[in-house]
Amino acid sequence: MRHFTLDFGFPVPGAGRVGGRWQVGWRGCAVMGIVNVTPDSFSDGGRGPEAALMHARQLLADGALILDIGGESTRPGAEAVDVDTELGRVLPVIRGLAGSPALISIDTMKPEVARAALDAGAHLVNDVSGLRDPQMLSMCAERGAPACIMHMQGEPRTMQLAPHYGDVMGEVFGFLAAQAGRALSAGVPGVLLDPGIGFGKTPDHNLALLRALPELSALPWPVLVGASRKKFLGALSGNPQGPADSRDAASLALHLHAARCGAALVRVHDVRSHVQGLRVQAALESA
Repeated sequence: MRHFTLDFGFPVPGAGRVGGRWQVGWRGCAVMGIVNVTPDSFSDGGRGPEAALMHARQLLADGALILDIGGESTRPGAEAVDVDTELGRVLPVIRGLAGSPALISIDTMKPEVARAALDAGAHLVNDVSGLRDPQMLSMCAERGAPACIMHMQGEPRTMQLAPHYGDVMGEVFGFLAAQAGRALSAGVPGVLLDPGIGFGKTPDHNLALLRALPELSALPWPVLVGASRKKFLGALSGNPQGPADSRDAASLALHLHAARCGAALVRVHDVRSHVQGLRVQAALESA
């Protein structure tokens, strides 16, 4: 079973000191639990800070390695929110998790939100815009916070209107590799790479990237895959009109494929089922 690590510039839960950094390590594919504190997320919108904190604690108990806290919906067609609104949603949850064994990720495109979240107790930054903003890059380097670099064509409001690529694998994987090198050269201590399933991609683009995951996983950095409850899974599973939470079984099937292809993390809503499924798959493979 493959061993993965992520480096931090400061002490975090579960980390060991390695030289001048702190390193978290795990074997096999681990789970990042989704904690949306938004009124309009496609699957679980409408959760305020108090309910989100209770949900986060449950996901941690269910076996999540990382909790990903987000206060701005990035569903297709979503409108941006201002910094103060986003901070008002996420900071109470992050502060409420202080002292827990959780690794906390802040899911944001805004450097101001990321900085305040790190001040409040977050440990890493999940940037769906892929560190394109130089201020986000420099802030992560300055604070010693690792970053998840995701590929997105366009921006959430318009990304699904007409996605197009000449070579989807070459463009997506090339962008991720280039951004990883740029981040590490700037002093960001560690990176995760996310191909951005459903972010400016058609169903055919998504499938092409998922089939090519072994190529992305062969790069030197851990890969994160997040396709939980996404709309294209409804069509693939024969349930195109079902609600988002009816796609959990399809989500698990896809994420087990990602784990077999070398993914280090999967970002999911249903943590308990994923943790159990990944454990069974790991046991079968080790046998």
